[in-house]
Amino acid sequence: MPPATTRSTPERLSRPQQVAEAIKSWVVANGWSPGHRLPSETALIERFGMAKGTIREAIRILEAQGLVKSRTGPGGGVFVHSVSEERATALLGNYFYFQNLTIDDVYQIRAVLEPELAASLAGQLSERQLAALEDVMTSYREPAGTPEEERAQHLASLRFHALLAEMSGNPLLRFLIRFIANMLADITVSRRLYAQPNRELWASGLDYQSRLLAALRSGDSDAARQILADHMHNAHRLMRVQETVLNQRFLPEGDII
Repeated sequence: MPPATTRSTPERLSRPQQVAEAIKSWVVANGWSPGHRLPSETALIERFGMAKGTIREAIRILEAQGLVKSRTGPGGGVFVHSVSEERATALLGNYFYFQNLTIDDVYQIRAVLEPELAASLAGQLSERQLAALEDVMTSYREPAGTPEEERAQHLASLRFHALLAEMSGNPLLRFLIRFIANMLADITVSRRLYAQPNRELWASGLDYQSRLLAALRSGDSDAARQILADHMHNAHRLMRVQETVLNQRFLPEGDII
């Protein structure tokens, strides 16, 4: 007998969930884009053969998912809606909220994705885009003098990587890298990984980013890939050290690891 599975199937979905899925498929099949108004509630009842309460609950499900939006008053109704990256990031972040992600988890993914991103962008960025990346780096050209400055510099350095991802023409790669950068920012802040200044982490990060910009500008994809791969490896090592030092620092007196 095959093992039981917890994966949802259409048969196990509630009626409102089934209707919500059917509406999504209907929208795609018709090629309706954000802003398109769905047919009236009466028309939906007739099309799907469901009660008014079921249709309304299905619409509420789609609203919670961010896929439709209701407007009241003249010209109102239910409209196809585009889910923003911010909303998608927040919803996905909620999933990982209790997963207790580690530095190792984050860098395992970064080390795979970001070097390929860099290689794909070499020679493809405009001077304006390169200048935008350089502008982010100006906020940490000098080492931090306080924990607050250290925190701001950590987050600004992650913004550099998020901005680089934004320049990708691959929407999935762009989203994944920006999402992971946001997760690392959350880990950095929540675990106070900036509390112990780390001059090596700052100096090496700035050096790698400067060399990366030169490779991107010259169009050297192999160099860009290698520089960012080395950057991820080094940053992973130093962030693990940072986490270990802070864990030891905040252990109760007498505790030994």
